[in-house]
Amino acid sequence: METQKSFDTLSEYGILYLVPTPIGNLDDMTFRAVKILQSADLIAAEDTRNTQKLLNHFDVQTKQISFHEHNTAERIPELISKLKQGLTIAQVSDAGMPSISDPGHELVVACIEQHINVVPLPGANAGITALIASGLSPQPFYFYGFLSRKPKEQREEIDDLRNKPETMIFYEAPHRLKKTLKNLLTQLGGDRQGALCRELTKKHEEFIRGTLDQLNEWANSTEIRGEFVIIISGNDQPDVDAEDPLQGLTIDQQVDFYIENGLPVNEAIKKVAKDHNLKKQVIYNQYHDIK
Repeated sequence: METQKSFDTLSEYGILYLVPTPIGNLDDMTFRAVKILQSADLIAAEDTRNTQKLLNHFDVQTKQISFHEHNTAERIPELISKLKQGLTIAQVSDAGMPSISDPGHELVVACIEQHINVVPLPGANAGITALIASGLSPQPFYFYGFLSRKPKEQREEIDDLRNKPETMIFYEAPHRLKKTLKNLLTQLGGDRQGALCRELTKKHEEFIRGTLDQLNEWANSTEIRGEFVIIISGNDQPDVDAEDPLQGLTIDQQVDFYIENGLPVNEAIKKVAKDHNLKKQVIYNQYHDIK
């Protein structure tokens, strides 16, 4: 367990700020984000050339260092060292929230392990922006990001999501949109409601709302341009797997089921813990009514 007091003046280390940047419209940059970029000792950017355009627009003179998915192994120790020296670092991706389908998570984890404060700033996010204008239920939602680029793996991923009741959020590049929509149609059915959200916050922002049948028809009759957020409605009539003997059983009943089928108590508890991605001790305490 760890407690972070984000602005503890007694800390000898610097702070890692996670700074969202606009997803299209530069007017979406917050005053606070600009101030942090101006006052930071260093900006860790996914693409320094792209970020320089943003810095020039807001007259930010802070030096940059590249930090992207291909240099994390070498860059993280360097950034951690600078933070331990007391430097303030602002981390940005090309657009939107750092760590959300963008670099940043590994650096956050490394900072937490070294007891370096990580301070997030609120700001632009394509997924949430698309969701609230999609017309589909905004909550609960399930953010997935980019599906696999490999067709077979993508179909398997979508099939795993088929029974989710939550509204689902995906990102997709323009050159892969048609294939992804075809797989969504094949795995989820043509009647499933969805929305294609294109070029968010930009001049050519566009929302295409309809069934997956209609969205596929649109994609196949239109020149596809711009980055897309795909919003898909959840399944309000999920399939019930009649062959699953654990369907509808409580945790305790699931443990009893495995015991009745020959597993020792501890092995049955271990199996249920694995099934639910929980620690064995949690299931053990519940099953034995240990408070």
